Amino acid sequence: MNRLRRLLLASIGVLGTTLAGCKTGLGVLNPCHRQLPESLAQHSLVNDAWEGIDAHHFWDCHVHLAGTGDSGSGITLAPEMNSFFHPQQYLQRLFYLNAGCVQDTPGRIDTSYVERLLQLIADMPSGVKMMLMAFDWAHDESGRPLPEHSAFFVPNEYTRTLAQRHPDHFEWIASIHPYRRDAVAAVERAHAHGARAIKWLPPAMNIDPDANQCQPFYTALARLNLPLLTHGGEEKAVHGIGKPDFGNPLKLRRALDTGVRVIMAHCASLGEDIDTDHGHRRTTSFELFGRMMEHPAHRDHLFADISAVTLRNRDPVVVRTLIERNDWHPRLLNGTDYPLPGIIPLIVPAHFVRWGLLAEDKLSVLRQLQAYNPLLFDFVLKRNLSWNNQRLPTSLFETRPFFFSGPEKS
Repeated sequence: MNRLRRLLLASIGVLGTTLAGCKTGLGVLNPCHRQLPESLAQHSLVNDAWEGIDAHHFWDCHVHLAGTGDSGSGITLAPEMNSFFHPQQYLQRLFYLNAGCVQDTPGRIDTSYVERLLQLIADMPSGVKMMLMAFDWAHDESGRPLPEHSAFFVPNEYTRTLAQRHPDHFEWIASIHPYRRDAVAAVERAHAHGARAIKWLPPAMNIDPDANQCQPFYTALARLNLPLLTHGGEEKAVHGIGKPDFGNPLKLRRALDTGVRVIMAHCASLGEDIDTDHGHRRTTSFELFGRMMEHPAHRDHLFADISAVTLRNRDPVVVRTLIERNDWHPRLLNGTDYPLPGIIPLIVPAHFVRWGLLAEDKLSVLRQLQAYNPLLFDFVLKRNLSWNNQRLPTSLFETRPFFFSGPEKS
């Protein structure tokens, strides 16, 4: 067992009550098994999950790139993520490395992370793609980058290069801070180089989506028909200097009114926000998301991805509602938020059995999938969730038509 793994095990106590009583059937660490056994690859639960889905339209729209920059990629991590004096961020880094199965590859973590992605996608039918996301620096209100206040940075250039190098497996999503002085020009460059969307995480990146500074950016996105994939609700995974209420779903109205196609990540399924429509009371972010989904003016522009909705810190009402709301289904897109499905304690299938959302006889296969391929596990779990004899539709997993516009790339 190498030093990194020993540190990971030694640091688990920092989680305290977060992991108390968490029984996954796999333990805490991702075992990172490889070479999916034929018995699992051809299991009826897996085959049935793909029934009715065109794999060439299956684009996982929420995949994080991670690394340390050891390949010259330009990826940068905040010093706090390498410091024992910041135990929460330090532990998060170790779990992310384990989730991506790169904890045993010092000196080649960037490359190993990509190799793991390719290995996972090889277990899926031909045509499946992952949409890799860049991640811009936090910026101040004058448009100055703030590396010292950024949890991490993943360059657009590196993300684009990987998509160009592996066109059968990857698409890419750019990340551009709207306060940047070159923001509009950067959007135009990203679009010209095949970016399928723009990624934001407002609380971590210090972006107020309702700020006047965002208006030229929104105008450019609408003109180019380039979607904005942006976090909604409370943010737990990434630290930053932005205000927590920058994730308030209501703050996205400016973008929607400008004609931007907005994808609200995670369906704003975690936390509470201020309801500025009703006396500034606090209500769940998911309730505000639902209100916006129901607004007639937003029906052609507001969409959401279902990444992270199965994490153990989500209320089961979220999944039940997403299954029941047939009218929302055409506007929901599948995403995994990888590498989070590789953090074993975060998704516990047995919880869904207790909530009446999953048949108990599916647990054994799901646990095995989780140990071998978190992406396939995430998909098969979602396909088997049900409530009142309803399930998430196959169309939700065929996301390519939403992102595809213009001539097919060669």
